[in-house]
Amino acid sequence: MTKEQFYAELENVNASRTSRLNCASLVSQDLSLFPFLIDTLFEIDNKDSCKAAWVLEFVCNDYIYAIVPYLDTFTKNIHKIQSDSAIRPIAKICSFIVQTYYSKEKNTFNTALTAQHKKRLIETNFDWMINEHKVAVKVFAMETLFHLGKENQWIHKELEPILTQHFHKESAAYKSRAKRILQKIKRLKHKLL
Repeated sequence: MTKEQFYAELENVNASRTSRLNCASLVSQDLSLFPFLIDTLFEIDNKDSCKAAWVLEFVCNDYIYAIVPYLDTFTKNIHKIQSDSAIRPIAKICSFIVQTYYSKEKNTFNTALTAQHKKRLIETNFDWMINEHKVAVKVFAMETLFHLGKENQWIHKELEPILTQHFHKESAAYKSRAKRILQKIKRLKHKLL
């Protein structure tokens, strides 16, 4: 598939799950299309940027290692995305990345995810937590920050008050995940004592 053909496919993507899956399947079957997806994602003024985020989420859900060669580009630019519709899948991808990195099995992320990448993930996910974003974004951000806090304990110290301060005014989904994250942080603290 040529670059132009891929862009035509991406342009036709809509919010339906089937449409997003079909385009993601094209990318998964031909990873040479992946850089076009990343490029479109970070063309913030491109009307297909949001569609690229939707498709990228499905590709990464299927094969998270596809993003490894693009970690630098991804982490440098995620803060630029402004559309809530695009931020949600990007926040979910951040969660996929750190969950894979901190999994018990050795994997590519163990060497590919650098301190600089983590720093960028931390900054962006804290921004998503403290600014006005939808609950799904905040849920993925708190999950990402929890995992990153396993080796940087100051993250948990910063995350705890954010979770408790916003607890009373957020939705049931936020409260449920925040409660779980706070319990996990507490258990980690006890292990360290």
